[in-house]
Amino acid sequence: MIKIHNTLTNKKEEFTPIEQNKVQMFVCGPTVYDYIHIGNARTFVFFDVAAKYLKNKGYEVDYIQNITDIDNKIIERAQKEGVDPLEYAKKYSDIFKQDMTALGVTSPQYKNATDHIPEVIKQVQTLLDKNSAYVIENDGIYFDLSTFPDYGKLSGRTANMADDAVSRIDDSDKKRNRGDFALWKFSQEGDPSWPAPFGAGRPGWHIEDTAITEKYFGPQYDIHGGGQDLIFPHHEAEIAQQESASGKKPFVKYWLHAGFLVNKDQKMSKSVGNFERAHELLQKYPKEVLRFYFLSAHYRSPLDFNEEIMEASKQGIDKIQTWLGYIDLIISSIALMIIWKRLWKMTLIHRLPLVHSFL
Repeated sequence: MIKIHNTLTNKKEEFTPIEQNKVQMFVCGPTVYDYIHIGNARTFVFFDVAAKYLKNKGYEVDYIQNITDIDNKIIERAQKEGVDPLEYAKKYSDIFKQDMTALGVTSPQYKNATDHIPEVIKQVQTLLDKNSAYVIENDGIYFDLSTFPDYGKLSGRTANMADDAVSRIDDSDKKRNRGDFALWKFSQEGDPSWPAPFGAGRPGWHIEDTAITEKYFGPQYDIHGGGQDLIFPHHEAEIAQQESASGKKPFVKYWLHAGFLVNKDQKMSKSVGNFERAHELLQKYPKEVLRFYFLSAHYRSPLDFNEEIMEASKQGIDKIQTWLGYIDLIISSIALMIIWKRLWKMTLIHRLPLVHSFL
């Protein structure tokens, strides 16, 4: 029996997938405007281990991770460097995948947001048709939180707390409610955009995840994962979108969230500037050391980072490899003894007729 802590209920529950022996799992991936930091890497390594564990237990695991390859941050960085935003995103998307391979993360299927624009448009249109969304002229289409009374059931927070959220918020003085968020941003000069019946533009941040999961998993599935910083408002927004669009609850049965990495008692973050890039650490340490470090604490607990801890992880791996070497030597010795014993018996059997002839 497998038990997991479900953020939705704040309880440890027995894991029972919707479909017997089959697990559908989605984890929020990176926004590819820079190298990922090791806090991101910790989350991705943990869910890679979780997927492999479930497979080892006999489950058929369908694990998807999105890649946000269109976003305000991507556009701003690309404009500063004078390059096309989609080409800029592809560069860092490729680097991200290379880093994941170097870390031994092999479980997820990666899905780009820009490859699922038709699914995004379909879901936005559904929310408009159901009066769960509204248009702000020259801005975009926003989700109306007043139409979703269950908002906050994952985090225990409300739309009025939006301004103190860890994740980015959509600002507009024309929003109906404080926590309303963009589903679709209308086209601005120089920005990548796609045609849509409600106006050319690009996806909001939250909508890509539910558009992707609805395509591959349907309106409900087993596990949604990510870092703790995504609980509010990002994952709350996903629940509001999908449950409003489909009318089915719960959108996800089990929610799992990995803890922060802490650098000098402060959450590691690109915005704060106190982060270590996974790409650079992979040049200094083998993947075994980094995976050992990421898994050295409970996945929901904060994990401190400093060079002393990394060296301790390296020594831990060295000890494990030494003991594995001893075990290999013992197994090899036992195997040689068994082979020698069998050969000796075979030789003795062949000599038995000669022995009998002297009796």
